[in-house]
Amino acid sequence: MVDQSTSEPLALVVMGVQGSGKSTIGRLLAERLGAAFIDGDDLHTPAAKAKMASGAPLDDDDRRPWLQLIAAKMAESVEAGAPIVVACSALKRSYRDLMRGRVPSLGFAHLDGDKHLIAQRLTQRDHEYMPPTLLDSQFQTLEPLGDDESGTTISLVRSPDEIVDALAESFGGR
Repeated sequence: MVDQSTSEPLALVVMGVQGSGKSTIGRLLAERLGAAFIDGDDLHTPAAKAKMASGAPLDDDDRRPWLQLIAAKMAESVEAGAPIVVACSALKRSYRDLMRGRVPSLGFAHLDGDKHLIAQRLTQRDHEYMPPTLLDSQFQTLEPLGDDESGTTISLVRSPDEIVDALAESFGGR
């Protein structure tokens, strides 16, 4: 993890594959840190949601405008002096680089779990447009955080409260 401490307000993406708990952890963490929260799922276009609902994964061209919108919203928040936490898969390094292009101080919290654990979780939820059949493509696309990226990877074997405690400690002092 690269320390990019800055005087800018916190801008953090809670990332991972579907079913990793991004929305739950992101909301709880934002509340803990006194930050705004955006669920990236809410920013997908109707066409992107329909594509995923049909069982087809999004490609880079589908994701680019979505990632640009997320980055713009984070940049607006940082420019306004307000901390922000966003739940966004951010599966590829190039996606994270795109967002960092707008918010250089952006940090990432990768919620990491094995495919079996996450597949079990997916059987216990009903998502509007992300069928469990997309999990394999998510793992194929996932590029874990590089050593030169600002962020941390945290195991999903912990409880949500333990995860939020650890992330608040990691990012709360920024």
